[in-house]
Amino acid sequence: MKIDKIVKNFKSIQKGELKPIKPLSVYGLDIIACKNLNKQFMGIKAIDNLTINIPQAQTTGLIGPNGSGKTTLMNILTGMLKPDSGEIRVRDKIRKRIKSHELRKYRIARTFQDGRLIEQLSVEDNLLLPVADNTIFGGLKEVKQDDYKARMEQVLEITSLTEHRHKKAEELSYGLRKLLEIGRLLMQDAEINFFDEPFTGLFPEIVEKVCDIIGGLQKQGKTIVIIEHNMGLIKRLSDHIIVLDHGTLLAEGRPDFVLKNKAVREAYLGV
Repeated sequence: MKIDKIVKNFKSIQKGELKPIKPLSVYGLDIIACKNLNKQFMGIKAIDNLTINIPQAQTTGLIGPNGSGKTTLMNILTGMLKPDSGEIRVRDKIRKRIKSHELRKYRIARTFQDGRLIEQLSVEDNLLLPVADNTIFGGLKEVKQDDYKARMEQVLEITSLTEHRHKKAEELSYGLRKLLEIGRLLMQDAEINFFDEPFTGLFPEIVEKVCDIIGGLQKQGKTIVIIEHNMGLIKRLSDHIIVLDHGTLLAEGRPDFVLKNKAVREAYLGV
């Protein structure tokens, strides 16, 4: 980038003008990039020619009104959905889609808003399932005998689930179930971590626990993407914000500038 362009961009930032300037991570790289991404459902465009970049080793808040395409985008980037067209780059690998069985290879993990726990299994077994390679029961037996067990002990402590370790998932309160869902993500020790509305319906003390867990990942230099409607939490946790509206990019950049943007406030905040 030439020096005059750098100066021009810096002046734009000083004025609070929001322009689609590609964000730089602490490593100067984007770990995920989407180019001209499209996805339709019954003729309705959920993702519309979307081009975005997710910076490495930063926390990106993915926000927008209901129906803006946030969950669809997350599902595409975590192998749950196949895009109709466009391309996805993860590090230096360019693909038309990410497949769910490739997530370990890309070191990607995620939580689900509605949870994906196995109700009849214990907390311990639910934690071990994401790292089991074989059949459910054979895989659980195998991973209990290796160093995943040490990681599980750490995750139980981090999520405050140690005393609940032998309970079935169905016996846990809503807040503890959320923590177990996050514990399953932590077990995978992924480099790229997607959180789908991790704070929904939680009491304040559990919200703080989840914030502490995300803060721990940030200190490790992990890449984090969070879908969340609480703007206070988004501002608190995010280094970078992407705003979607009807499947298109409405704005992106630093939280303090994005949330002051008139188009964002009108479309999302209603002011």
